[in-house]
Amino acid sequence: MTRASGPLPPIDPTRRTRARGTDAQPAPRFDRQTREWQHDGWDIEEEETAIDREVSLEAPRSVIAWNQSPDLGFDRAINPYRGCEHGCIYCYARPTHSYLGLSPGLDFETRLIARPDAAKVLERELRRKGYRVAPMALGSNTDPWQPIEAQHRITRSLLEVLRDWQHPVTITTRGALIERDLDILSEMAALGLAQVGISLTTLDAGLARAMEPRAPTPHRRLAMIRALADAGVPVRLMMAPVIPGLTDHEIEPIMQAARDAGATTAWWSLLRLPHEVAPLFKDWLAQHRPNHVEKVMGKVRDMRGGREDDGAFHSRFRGSGTYATLLRNRVKLARKRYGYAPALPDLDCSRFRAPPRAGDQMTLFD
Repeated sequence: MTRASGPLPPIDPTRRTRARGTDAQPAPRFDRQTREWQHDGWDIEEEETAIDREVSLEAPRSVIAWNQSPDLGFDRAINPYRGCEHGCIYCYARPTHSYLGLSPGLDFETRLIARPDAAKVLERELRRKGYRVAPMALGSNTDPWQPIEAQHRITRSLLEVLRDWQHPVTITTRGALIERDLDILSEMAALGLAQVGISLTTLDAGLARAMEPRAPTPHRRLAMIRALADAGVPVRLMMAPVIPGLTDHEIEPIMQAARDAGATTAWWSLLRLPHEVAPLFKDWLAQHRPNHVEKVMGKVRDMRGGREDDGAFHSRFRGSGTYATLLRNRVKLARKRYGYAPALPDLDCSRFRAPPRAGDQMTLFD
């Protein structure tokens, strides 16, 4: 794979990066040094090496992340992993790897961090006297059911704690491994404690393969919606991100397919390109969809007040201007056409209570 000169450093041609969202390694924005590959000058053929994932373990002091964002539907979240092997090129969470001194590029997909004690820490935090229950978001930053969950099972352990405490949870994922945990999710959903959002960006398998290389195919994600709905779990279509000039023509087909599969509500957001994501995404466009670069980026700037990204509350998810209004109206009409409900039912916070522990005094009456 070759790259024209531009804002990203040259790639190392000896690295084999198949099925990755990017092969670029831009330096973290807090790093004072930059790195780039240069040939050593020896006329000797280099041995090609594969880029494998590395998983480091973290012992967190706390796992609940709190926020006061006025345009989010939750004030607390848990992320069992840092980085995401799905490798979605547009992922707005890529810049978070910079806080770890790692690149938002290939490092984000290959140098992952797992938090094996997360469930124990969560239970400790729930037992604090000052804790007040409200829906917990699971998967707000990186996917809790990404491939390494099969080995580490951290997400399942978190679900077990939330179930035992009868704590409501909202989930966002595109990982097919969620079907493994239908036993817990269906049990919680029957009590009004769980709902799931499935992310679906395109029905074009070829585009999905290039844009989300290690995520389940669009067909597989529709099957996930169907499996969850059949198990009694309320499902929300997460049409995120909508990429103007690349996937926006699929709004109606995606919404119809998801509704047919069992999704009962639909949510959407516009492509966001914060910090390092902008050059990574433009580099990806130039390599995989070169004829779309000007069209996509022109529409992005049109909906972002002439910029490539707008981090302002409220407008960051929807954009502004004529074209943004057109997209909002199309989603609104499609919701009505395909019979989507305005929203999922509120989760039940009244059941929250500490589960009994060994040695606890039993109550005389229920």
